[in-house]
Amino acid sequence: MILELDQVTTIFLALAVFMVGSYLNSKIKILDKYCIPAPVVGGLLLAIILTVLRGTGLVEIVLDTSLQGLFMLTFFTTVGLGASFALIKLGGKLLVIYWLACGFLALVQSVIGISLASLLNLDPLIGVMVGAVSMEGGHGAATAFGTTIEELGVDGALSIGLAAATVGLVAGGLIGGPVVKYLINKYNLKSTEDAELEEAAPKKSAVSSVLAPITSRTFMIQLFIIGFCMAAGSYVGTAFTNLTDFALPNYVSAMFVAVIVRNILDRLNGNLIEMRTIGIIGDITLSIFLSMALMSIKLWEVANLALPLFIIILAQVVFIALFGIFVLFRLLGKNYDAAVMVGGFTGHGLGATPNAMANMDAIVSKYGHSQKAYLVVPIVGAFLIDVFAMPIILTSINLFS
Repeated sequence: MILELDQVTTIFLALAVFMVGSYLNSKIKILDKYCIPAPVVGGLLLAIILTVLRGTGLVEIVLDTSLQGLFMLTFFTTVGLGASFALIKLGGKLLVIYWLACGFLALVQSVIGISLASLLNLDPLIGVMVGAVSMEGGHGAATAFGTTIEELGVDGALSIGLAAATVGLVAGGLIGGPVVKYLINKYNLKSTEDAELEEAAPKKSAVSSVLAPITSRTFMIQLFIIGFCMAAGSYVGTAFTNLTDFALPNYVSAMFVAVIVRNILDRLNGNLIEMRTIGIIGDITLSIFLSMALMSIKLWEVANLALPLFIIILAQVVFIALFGIFVLFRLLGKNYDAAVMVGGFTGHGLGATPNAMANMDAIVSKYGHSQKAYLVVPIVGAFLIDVFAMPIILTSINLFS
């Protein structure tokens, strides 16, 4: 028996999946410890249930995920609107080095994924999915590019990417702390920052908490800006693809249009972009589209690829650990701040920015504060990383499509 659910019911299920995932995260310590996103927890649980129902022949539930693309487009647009060039100046030389390292990582991850996929007699585009797409890109990029690659004829690309992103997320949380601990112990590193930073932090948070309320007018202005970037980006992407025959998905073009719009508006009126509202919209749309993506994973499509995927992901994990210890740590100054940033690099290089922050929180709570790391890692991990990663991923897809 086949049961088809409509758009409204599917969105409701996505919201339910998020709520269940949040509840499980609050109750199961290991999920919270490794910062597994709520949509991943709830979505995978529902995907398993749907797979069992299908496998036992009871019922096959078909979800209507046609609105998933809209939520994905909105999220990537909010990412672009967060890319203020002024933030890059604040980070200085360390930010640039860290940013370039992330670009290099995206390139190497793509090479590792494609090379090993070819050696294991898999489609090179599957290697793309288990490269920078799912490692540095996380579940968001895996969902976005997985859909694109499936449209190119690679069945199961989305499920493979999401599975790889989930394993990468866990791996990033598992090895980040041990890598940094190794560096701290080997080089006898200590935080050089004054205790005044810790005393000032509560005062700063108290001041920042007294902010103007988000009104419906503010919300509508931000929605207008997001809508403009989405619409303009869609046309730009289509025009670029028609002119060059180079596939440029609309969510990528919308993100880059948003970067341009953000920095133009910063020059004209620095108060027009309200990042708290943009952040809320981004968080909501990300949660919904990830929930829809995870709960619709066809697990039966990736079961026979479990061993090849494990081999490729293991190679990715080994590379990022060695690169962090022997290269990035030295480039960033071979000090305590550099070690903490390596922990963040490991987190979002295999998973997502929240994973990076979780790694750094665990480190600084034990060894001392690192203001530089907390400035550089979130800025690069949240949006600047895509400036390098997106062209590398798109080029890889077009080379092998």
